[in-house]
Amino acid sequence: MLKARLWLLSYTHYFKGRKLYILGISSFYHDSAACLIKDGEIIAAAQEERFTRKKHDARFPSKAIQYCLKEANISASQVDNVVFYEKPFVKFERLLETYLAFAPKGFTSFAKAMPVWIKDKLFQKSVIINELKVTLHKDINWGERLLFSEHHLSHAASAYYPSPFNSAAVLTLDGVGEWTTTSLAIGKGRDLKVVKEINFPHSLGLFYSAFTYYIGFKVNSGEYKVMGLAPYGEPRYADLIREKLITVSEDGSFQLDMSYFSYATGLTMTNKKFDSLFGGPRRKPETELTQREMDLAASIQEVTEDILIKLAKGIAKDTGERNLCLAGGVALNCVANGVLLREKVFDNIWIQPAAGDAGGALGAALSAWYLHHKKDRYISAQRDAMKGGYLGPAFSDVEVEADLKECGAVYKNLSEEDLIEQVADALANSKAIGWMQGRMEFGPRALGGRSIIADPRSPNMQKQLNLKVKYRESFRPFAPSVLSEDVNEWFEHDTNSPYMLMVAYVKNDKRRTMTEKEDSLFGIEKLNIPRSSVPAITHVDYSARIQTVHADTNPRFHAVVSKFKEKTGFPIVVNTSFNVRGEPIVCTPADAFKCFMGTELDILAVGNSLLVKDEQDKSLQNKYEVFYELD
Repeated sequence: MLKARLWLLSYTHYFKGRKLYILGISSFYHDSAACLIKDGEIIAAAQEERFTRKKHDARFPSKAIQYCLKEANISASQVDNVVFYEKPFVKFERLLETYLAFAPKGFTSFAKAMPVWIKDKLFQKSVIINELKVTLHKDINWGERLLFSEHHLSHAASAYYPSPFNSAAVLTLDGVGEWTTTSLAIGKGRDLKVVKEINFPHSLGLFYSAFTYYIGFKVNSGEYKVMGLAPYGEPRYADLIREKLITVSEDGSFQLDMSYFSYATGLTMTNKKFDSLFGGPRRKPETELTQREMDLAASIQEVTEDILIKLAKGIAKDTGERNLCLAGGVALNCVANGVLLREKVFDNIWIQPAAGDAGGALGAALSAWYLHHKKDRYISAQRDAMKGGYLGPAFSDVEVEADLKECGAVYKNLSEEDLIEQVADALANSKAIGWMQGRMEFGPRALGGRSIIADPRSPNMQKQLNLKVKYRESFRPFAPSVLSEDVNEWFEHDTNSPYMLMVAYVKNDKRRTMTEKEDSLFGIEKLNIPRSSVPAITHVDYSARIQTVHADTNPRFHAVVSKFKEKTGFPIVVNTSFNVRGEPIVCTPADAFKCFMGTELDILAVGNSLLVKDEQDKSLQNKYEVFYELD
């Protein structure tokens, strides 16, 4: 059992009859973010990277904080509490104890880490207070208003409190917080208690990241690539992984053999013993992918899915709960989520769309509202309390036009009806479209607010978007956005998936029968073979990462998909995030125009403004040519 999970300072600033505002923040590791709640309602949330244009920006989320207060139309003095998503001193304790436990191994890493911790991180309370003074108001005593949650409590709160359940088991899995890597919490009404944990260095998130590193991708951003690569391979190494690297109990609890890993004390994720086990050193980034990497991806994905299912079954048996909430970085593994859903271990599953560290800002704020201020909890009348995930900034037509004029754009303003008609026509003619409408999404997925959309019927669209628009590896799949009312007709999936966090299979009657020659293809050779009537969103194993589109949360996106259906009979569009490799998702109209001009997108729709590439000043293409960093 655990001790109290919220480190509460002396300040409780609340007067009856006045709205209470709580600001949650996460920062200093990766994906810094801010979230503002008003009397428990989520008002605004955004990642710092969207404003600074630095992907996975870990700095204090000054710009995100300023946006949240602007969205709520309040001053800094009206912020009652600021809640940081974890306890820095406890994290330092874990770092120090780990080095002592492994000594003398890891001295080089220890020597590099300690000066940074002592200078910048050990005294983060003072750093946070000073940043708040600079960001918001220097004359406010922020120390009196500052609270600290715990990392996995923040994750659990972000999953349970916005969910549609009044009672649920809450499973959080990520790399590591302070000590915890995996936790089970029980939520009932406003109460939320962490009852079990697995501690560092035994971590499913770091286990998966170790393979991400070994396959040659960047840790903390390349895990999506491993998941997308897995269907090209066979799980040939799965038994070897189970035999040598990890011991899993019947209830899903696990323990790693740390002799194969270096992340606890070293500067790399894996070591020479790991290399020897899998027949050689890690793939060098940006070199050609071989069948070994595909098989490794398939193997770690299968092992991860098996562990998740065992954990879920153990939780269901021990708790008797029929609802499950998920958060933490591992909860973004939508393939594993789809397997868990199909296993029907729980009656209902809800996953926080900002499941990674950015969502910790939201969980920190909600934990203060319910656990510190002890406020009653009311279930949202909608599907959940996340408002479709559209919690970032929106721009008026006046603001859109001002940005476009500043950029030198050529555009025309249309009525909403004409805009939807022309975009649907362009989609039907296989044009790639930048779509920026309404409020920006919170979390890593584009959900029809900041999206690139295209025709799913085109057999060449996946390759075209990857190579000419996204500038990323050709094997990576694209997701379908499908009208919620039509999802069951096209996919083996009969529940809502508004946050693109579930993978399901294309229905048999929509699949294309493979020839004997096509069926015999192996590995990356599978890539260019159309597998269904919607080949652009059908992965090589007939799977798709589904987003269901709902008229109540995103009426304009629903309208354009509906119009496309009216024209073609297909209630689906390709949806990928509006950015290029190495860049955050676009935030402002200026960001959208620069990405539009720096890529081979054909059309841009921003608010009621429509832009056609061929009508733009050609010199601007050179000006905004994309220079992406390798990731």
